[in-house]
Amino acid sequence: MPYATVRVSGIVQRPQLNLIRPWIRVATVEDQNVVIGQRLRVLREEKKLSQGDIEKKTGLLRCYVSRVENGHTVPAVETLEKFARALEVPMYRLFYDSEEPPKLPNVLKRKSADDILWGNSGKDARILATFCRLFGRMKEGDLGLVLLMARKMAKQKAGSV
Repeated sequence: MPYATVRVSGIVQRPQLNLIRPWIRVATVEDQNVVIGQRLRVLREEKKLSQGDIEKKTGLLRCYVSRVENGHTVPAVETLEKFARALEVPMYRLFYDSEEPPKLPNVLKRKSADDILWGNSGKDARILATFCRLFGRMKEGDLGLVLLMARKMAKQKAGSV
């Protein structure tokens, strides 16, 4: 039998058993539904609201609120927004048990298009300035020859990649 029924604080849960490594319990979508439902119930009870009050504030049926709280129904994001407005809490409180929002991980800053351009800063900028100065002094025929050679070299390099 792949499931064992466990009753925890009045809620029936069926954790999925890992048959290869039975000591490892696999979290299922059902478990996540129960967690969101329990969180909604705790927040509703903290505010001393009934399921009927939530029904009036959100327009959702009381039986639907009950199904969500018991983990039988997966609410959509829009529905969770309705719950958050009815409970007068920010959305993160539905998932995170604290007054302050969770701290975001240190994500590396991505480079903008301006940062990626060659010749924008440092050594590349000095080389580009030197090219501009030297090309400005060249005769038009010589400059055309240099640009033709540069195009051919670029095509060869693109073909070898």
